[in-house]
Amino acid sequence: MKTYFRILKFAQPFSQYVPWYAIATLLATVFGVLNFGLLAPLLKVLFGQAQSMENIPTTAPEFQLNLSWATQFFYYHVGQIVQAEGSIGALRFICLMLVCSVLLANVFRYIGLRIEGVVRARVVKNLRMQVFERLTQLQLGFFSNQRKGHIMSTLTNDVQEVENSVVSTLNVLFREPFLLIGYFVVLFYISPQLTFFSLLVLPVSGLIISSISKKLKRQSTQGQDALGSILGIIDETLSGLRVVKGFNAQPYVLNKFEHSNSLYARIITSMNNKRSLASPFSEFMGVSAVAGILFYGGSLVLRGESDLGGEDLIAYLALFSQVLVPVKAISNAFSNIQRGLVSGERVLALIDTQPQIRDKADAKVLPSFTQEIEFKNVGFRYGAEPILQDINLRIPKGKTIALVGPSGGGKSTLADLLPRFYDPSEGTISIDGQDLRDCSLHSIREQMGIVTQESILFNDTIFNNIAFNKTDATEAEVMAAAKIANAHEFIMQSPDGYQTVIGDRGSKLSGGQRQRLSIARAILKNPPILIMDEATSALDTESEKLVQEALTNLMKNRTSLVIAHRLSTIQHADEIIVLQAGRIVERGNHAQLVQQGGLYFKLTQMQHA
Repeated sequence: MKTYFRILKFAQPFSQYVPWYAIATLLATVFGVLNFGLLAPLLKVLFGQAQSMENIPTTAPEFQLNLSWATQFFYYHVGQIVQAEGSIGALRFICLMLVCSVLLANVFRYIGLRIEGVVRARVVKNLRMQVFERLTQLQLGFFSNQRKGHIMSTLTNDVQEVENSVVSTLNVLFREPFLLIGYFVVLFYISPQLTFFSLLVLPVSGLIISSISKKLKRQSTQGQDALGSILGIIDETLSGLRVVKGFNAQPYVLNKFEHSNSLYARIITSMNNKRSLASPFSEFMGVSAVAGILFYGGSLVLRGESDLGGEDLIAYLALFSQVLVPVKAISNAFSNIQRGLVSGERVLALIDTQPQIRDKADAKVLPSFTQEIEFKNVGFRYGAEPILQDINLRIPKGKTIALVGPSGGGKSTLADLLPRFYDPSEGTISIDGQDLRDCSLHSIREQMGIVTQESILFNDTIFNNIAFNKTDATEAEVMAAAKIANAHEFIMQSPDGYQTVIGDRGSKLSGGQRQRLSIARAILKNPPILIMDEATSALDTESEKLVQEALTNLMKNRTSLVIAHRLSTIQHADEIIVLQAGRIVERGNHAQLVQQGGLYFKLTQMQHA
């Protein structure tokens, strides 16, 4: 239950609901029990026994806070009504009491459900918000080790399952025990002997349902993993649909999906079978108990060995039959809650995952960039594998540094260290002498603009994609940035101009158009430091010319770190750094490196061949 109560903490401040919920639940229980407590006097009136004054008090009993006083007080009033109005009057009084009791029981039950609804909505809202917030805080390396489908499953299905299976049982787990206690208090008052006899069957039922619940929890874990695999396959297939169709791979992906889908179906079927077993089993055990009580109690009444009359036994059986309702509800709740608790544990595990890249407790704001960026003896390891070693590099303000080298040489990793997407394993990276690890992430990234090889756009308008996170941007500022990025012309030709929605990941635009929007976004931010993963390698000649011109406009008067794929685009860089196997093997300008005849010269020859 630790997970359950921790989930409920997401309804904070929860204390404002507890008193009202407890009062509503208690009153609903009292009036719910009273509904059936009125059955015995009703039967006495119908059987004509109320006319006999032998067992009815003639004077009002002295107040005592117990069930006996309430019973005697009620019978005293029934006796008064019988004397004044006869049995019909008593019958009318009891029926009115019954109607009022049922009405009040349902009114307070409704109030309890309303409070539960507020708690339920708040729990799910806060839970989903914290999961999403944690996902945005986690380092990029976390997502390299996780399937996107499993993350999506946690954020959507697991949170939904928490709502369906955990929070929705709040009323059951808190209201039904009240009902059970209330019923058994009355049952013990009517006949301790029969009640002790009835309790013999409950432990057997509880043990069997507990066994079913444990099996459900194990299978719930398997089911959520299988669902994550399904979502992962769907995401991969939709993202790579062009490749799937191009390779005629539909049968292959269908087979993968069918395998995961069938596994999930088998697990869910097995879970449903076990969950469905709890309800009929508890009902069977309850009816068996009623039959046993009827036989045992009836035998006592017939032999004259009990103080109960026939109408008392019927009232007792009617009241005991209502015990089956909360027992059945609780057994169903414990069966259903296992799946939700597994989802809750997965959600909480993600929330508990601490980001490796985060601000220090005393992190300071990075001052405005004025002098230089320095990589000093920088090394980086991914696990035990070294990716970068002994990187020493100075980037003076206003200079353009290009990173080139064979694939896998560490270019992107080196660029990712600057905005602290990762922290170096060895050495330091500083801006104007300030170690980046001592500065807040926000203040570091506020001074940087990033243009990646793959344009990262969102399913929104062109205007909002350019003004991303700059909520106060004016239309004139956005248009000016688009003009510098050579994007204004094609934007104005779009159906709704700057208000055109560009589709998922900008799917309605060409590659060159998407890239120019990314550049316009960086221009609007106007950062002093640029990190660019050369954006022209996958473009046609016309688009490349427009994008390269936009990049040149973007780089004016800025400090730039450029990852170069086409070496022709970085010939005018102030310094070219050649990386191989995570080390700097050559450095200099274009002319110097060509003259050396080393790795850079070979790379230029390969591209010209």
